[in-house]
Amino acid sequence: MKLSIIIPVYNEIDTIAEIVGRVRNVHLNVQVWANRANEDTVQLDREVVIVDDGSTDGTRDYLNTLREAPEVKLIFHQQNQGKGGAVWNGLQATTGDICLIQDADLEYDPRDYVKLVQPILEGRSEVVYGSRFRGGPTKAMFFWHMVGNRFLTFTTNVLYNTILTDMETCYKVFTRAVADKLHLTASGWGFDPEITAQILLNDYRIYEVPISYSGREFTEGKKISWRDGFTVLWTLIRYRVHGYHPPIQATD
Repeated sequence: MKLSIIIPVYNEIDTIAEIVGRVRNVHLNVQVWANRANEDTVQLDREVVIVDDGSTDGTRDYLNTLREAPEVKLIFHQQNQGKGGAVWNGLQATTGDICLIQDADLEYDPRDYVKLVQPILEGRSEVVYGSRFRGGPTKAMFFWHMVGNRFLTFTTNVLYNTILTDMETCYKVFTRAVADKLHLTASGWGFDPEITAQILLNDYRIYEVPISYSGREFTEGKKISWRDGFTVLWTLIRYRVHGYHPPIQATD
């Protein structure tokens, strides 16, 4: 089986080399229950799809050094399309059985991949979110960011009848079958509520596992602000009211 790792990138020259190195070198040997009495080891292949969303700080120069790197696919946007656009275009280029979204800012640790894909490999779920609020090691977050996250996750739970603890997590992992039912149109911070709404409206239940998290400061390039919460809230409400009607796929 193959794991496709999608990395949306925008002006991350200080972290891009390190995160790519971590992603390419992390071990993907996953212990799974073969049956009730025995474990088996699954060795996942990987492909790394990096989408540069119009960087201007030298990130592209580094990415160009990876053109001949095995397992790596590069996509370059001429204009910034936001995280949603970058993830969507990256998703179209994936060929793996499982897809995983990885931010480029070192807040999330690729060593968590094993625990993220394990429920999928064992058939317990087709969608897994890595939660920063289920007891994993976590660097202290900004208080008001935590409050905003909890409010938006609570709103998701009320509107979509679920019990998530971290809707806005970067680590969203899903099977190819789920990926084929998505059609993402939101840019920027509308991405997280849009993909979550589409998953839940397709009647998938989301499995959460605890992950480690090392949030960065605004001086380190953190970009989200309280204003982005309105985009998230509107996206959640819009999908709840209007539903999700994916475009009809053309057939030969």
